Amino acid sequence: MTSLTWSGPVADRARLLRLLQEYGVYAALVVLFCVAVGMDASFVEMSNIRVQLFQLAPTLLVALGMSLVIGTEGIDLSVGAVIALAASVVPLYAGYGLGGALLVALLLGAVSGAVGGAMVAFARIQPIVATLSLMIGVRGLAEIINGNSAKPVLQSGILGLGSRSVAGVPEMAWIAAVCALLTGLLVRRTTFGRQLVAVGDNRQASRLSGLPVRRVLITVYVISGVLAALAGVLIVSHGAEADPANQGLNMELNAITAVVVGGTPLSGGRVRVLGTVAGALFMQLITAVLTQHNVHTSYTQIVEAAIICFAVYASQERGTR
Repeated sequence: MTSLTWSGPVADRARLLRLLQEYGVYAALVVLFCVAVGMDASFVEMSNIRVQLFQLAPTLLVALGMSLVIGTEGIDLSVGAVIALAASVVPLYAGYGLGGALLVALLLGAVSGAVGGAMVAFARIQPIVATLSLMIGVRGLAEIINGNSAKPVLQSGILGLGSRSVAGVPEMAWIAAVCALLTGLLVRRTTFGRQLVAVGDNRQASRLSGLPVRRVLITVYVISGVLAALAGVLIVSHGAEADPANQGLNMELNAITAVVVGGTPLSGGRVRVLGTVAGALFMQLITAVLTQHNVHTSYTQIVEAAIICFAVYASQERGTR
C-alpha cells in the first residue's frame, strides 16, 4: 500500500524531468524571446537580429562539434585554442585569398583534433586531460605565430565572408545552419552516427562487438577541430583582425553549455543536434537581453552557471531512471 502511495509522485517527477529533458530548452527559448520582445520591441528589428546571428554562428559551429565529442562520452577543451590557431594563420595566408587562408586554417584544426583524438583513442588519456593539455599548447603556438599584438586583415574576400548577407541573413549564419543540417544527417542517417552513439553508450561493448572505436573517437575530435577552425576564420572575417590572445577565450565553455542545455547528456550515448541549436540560441538570447539592459558580465556568468547546473541535474536524474 505504501508503494502505491508514493509511486504517483515519483512517476510524476520522472515524467516532469523527461519533459524538461526533451522539450524544456524549446519552451524556455520561446518564453525568453517573448520576454525580450516585451521588454524592448526593438529587439525584433532586423538590425538587432543580424547582430545576434553574427555572434551566434561561431558558437553554434563549435557546439555542433562538441555535441559529437560529448556523444562519445568525451569533452574537447581545446576548441577555443583551435579558434585562436586558425585566427593566427589567416593574416599569413590572406594573400592567397579566402580559399587559401580557409584551407590552411581547416587543416590545422583537423591536425589539432587528430592529436587530441589519438591521445584519447590510442594512449587512453582521459579526454579532459588530453584536450586541456592541447588547449594550453595550441594557444601558446597561436600566440607565437601571431605575435603579441592583434594583426589587421584587409583582404576583401575574407572580410566579405564576415559581412555579406543572403536574403537578409548573414552568410555566417547560413554556413552554421548548413553545418547543423549536415551534423544532424551524420548522426541520424549514417552508419558512423550509429557507431558514435554506440561508443558513447558503452565503449567496451562496442569494442567487443567489433566496432571501430578508435576510428570513431579520432573522427569526432577531427570534426570538432575543423568546425572550431571554421569558427575562427568567421570571427576574424567579421572582426577584421586576428587576435589569438583574446579570440576563442571561454568558447569551450559556451559550447558545452549549449550542448548540455540542449539535452545531450554528458554521460554520452546520445546526440541532440536540434537541441544543441536551440541551446546555442537560448544562451545567445540570455547574453543579448542582459547586455541590452546593461547587466554586468559577472551577473551573466552567474546566470549561465545556474542554467548549466540545472541542465546537468535534469540529465543525471533522468539517467538514473
